[in-house]
Parts: sequence; structure tokens; C-alpha cells
Amino acid sequence: MIVTRFAPSPTGYLHLGHAFAAIAAHDSAQGGRFLLRIEDIDLARARPDYEAAIYEDLTWLDLGWEEPVLRQSTRFAAYRAALDSLDAQGLIYRCFCTRTEIANEIARASEAPHGPEGAHYPGTCRGLSANVRAELVASGAPHALRLDVGEAARRVGALSFVEKGHGPAGEHGMIAADPLQFGDIVLARKETPTAYHLAAVVDDAFQGVTLVTRGGDLFAATHVQRLLQALLDLPTPHYAHHRLILDAQGRKFSKRDKAATLRDLRTQGETPQSIRARFRN
Repeated sequence: MIVTRFAPSPTGYLHLGHAFAAIAAHDSAQGGRFLLRIEDIDLARARPDYEAAIYEDLTWLDLGWEEPVLRQSTRFAAYRAALDSLDAQGLIYRCFCTRTEIANEIARASEAPHGPEGAHYPGTCRGLSANVRAELVASGAPHALRLDVGEAARRVGALSFVEKGHGPAGEHGMIAADPLQFGDIVLARKETPTAYHLAAVVDDAFQGVTLVTRGGDLFAATHVQRLLQALLDLPTPHYAHHRLILDAQGRKFSKRDKAATLRDLRTQGETPQSIRARFRN
């Protein structure tokens, strides 16, 4: 049985891009299980009225989902357990660098490696001694938890994943994973107990997701998420990345673009059928 999911963040109203992603996930289940996950780990920006609007919009689109809805804000203990597992493997280190310090260090480097999310973190804190780290923690210095991606990739060896859709360059079929392209990713911060990559793989496994459908802009994320799955001994779903729905200027829709929200389109007379018709063009 195919199990898919739609995982919006309640930080704004759903727009046409969200509608396409939700419909793609729902229809890809092919009569199997379609799950809804509310990614509300950003406690500063998540709002109950936006979450209520998600349910309203999906109901209007005639997309039925399986209850109960999983809310990531209730899953912090699971993310902590995953972090503890990675820490026990010696693969996590505390990073005390500010964003400004990281930017300055990258600027000083003659050939800083770059990846899908920009320049790699230069690894400044990776080599700190245990004593220095303990002193910084005791002083209350803010820090993030980073994954030593190079060491993690060395331990697990070659990895791959199945792409049933198409990546940005037409990638399809069995894809060799390249987690090194991201550098040492952040897995958690003091104000955010988990980052997207970690929460996504932990919750996909918990919910039994077998097919992850999402926009092609997240194709690269699959490489590092595949590494986390291997490190945490989690099952690997298949992936189906799809095209992005763009506005008249060829840009991704944004939650700031109020004219494209499903709520606004409803008031203009759009129907679920007319929304689907837009995506056939």
C-alpha cells in the first residue's frame, strides 16, 4: 500500500503551489493512505488560525486525509532521541559561531565550497577541544548542533534512493546520494529543537510514509536526508519530486503573495475543479 503525506507549515495561508503539492501527494497514494502533517516547529511564527485555514482549504479541495493529524510540536522528544543517537555515535558537535562570524570566515576563504544552500559552513567549531566546548556551554553561549557530514558519510559508505518523479535536471530512477554537497548541516538550535532535515526523516519513518512527493526545489535535500536515514537505521521511502507552480513572472509562489492564496481565489469564484484545471496547462 502506498502511503503519502502533505506537510505544510502553519505560518501563512496556503497558495496555488501548496494546492498542487497537496493534490499531487493525495493522488499519488492511488487509493492508499494520504496523511497530513503540520510542520509547526517554528513556534515563533506558527499560528493556530493558519493551521485551521489549512484544514479548511484542504477540505474545500476535497482532499480527505487520515486522522489523527501529526503536529511536529508534539514530537520534540522523538527528535531529541534521534539527536542523542547521533551524539552517541560521535557525529554531532556544538557550533558557537554566529551567522556573521560564519559569513566572515567564508569571505576570507579563497575557494569556499558551495552547495544547494549556499557556501558550506567552514567547520570552525568542529575541531574545538572538549574543554573549550565545556567552557562555552557553561558560559551560556548560544550554539547550534551540527552533523559532521564528512565523518558520517565515511562511516555509512555509498547510499542511493529511488526517484519516481524527476529532479531539476531530469533525474529519475536509482540516484546515488551525495550528502557532502551540504557541508555540516544544522540539526537543532536552542530556539528550535529540531531542523527540517532531521524532523522530516524521523516523522516519515514514524508515519510509515512509503512515497514522499514534494517540489523539485527539495530534490537536493533528499541526499542529506538519505544519510540521516542510514545513521538512524530508518527505512527509506521512494521519492517523487514534481514541478513547481510559478506565477506570471516565473517565480515560486510565496505566502506573502496574498492574491494567490486559496482563500482569496475562493472569493473570486474559483472551484476545486478550476484549481485542478490550472495544473493541467
